[in-house]
Amino acid sequence: MKLNRTMLGKLLVVAALMFGFGYALVPVYKHMCEMLGINVLTQADGTVAYDKNTQIDKSRTITIELDGNSQGPWRFRPTARSVDVHPGELTTVTYEVVNTQNRTVQAQAIPSYAPQSVTPHFKKVECFCFKQQTLKANEAKQMPVVFYIDPALPREVKTITLSYTFFEIAGTQAVAAK
Repeated sequence: MKLNRTMLGKLLVVAALMFGFGYALVPVYKHMCEMLGINVLTQADGTVAYDKNTQIDKSRTITIELDGNSQGPWRFRPTARSVDVHPGELTTVTYEVVNTQNRTVQAQAIPSYAPQSVTPHFKKVECFCFKQQTLKANEAKQMPVVFYIDPALPREVKTITLSYTFFEIAGTQAVAAK
């Protein structure tokens, strides 16, 4: 019986030491990360390190003109005509489409850029053009485009036109009629 109590006491001491060691690792880990410059979430002045994107070029402003063309009986347009952005800055714009037909249709949007030389510098993170869109009869949709302009864009480019052509996918009329 006495042997069991001695063993229990030793186990409780070991458990307490393990808990204390685990608890002490948090500040040790934070201190090591700060010393090595990894996984630093706050700076010495208390500001959050990730709220500044050092890749944004605030010295330049690019005007993105938005355009929408449609091939089919619907309305398709950007909700804003243009937006000013800084290279490297994440931006969201929205396009609106309204199916004016009394049937469900499938459609696809194809982007184009002017001048054409900016195409490799226009980086889309999210876009309705990545997949086909299904529009129910008389349905309206707001569709976002999330993008940034690569800071390597030549300095002489001041304006970019982002244009989408929205068209019905051939062969979907038979599918919708079933």
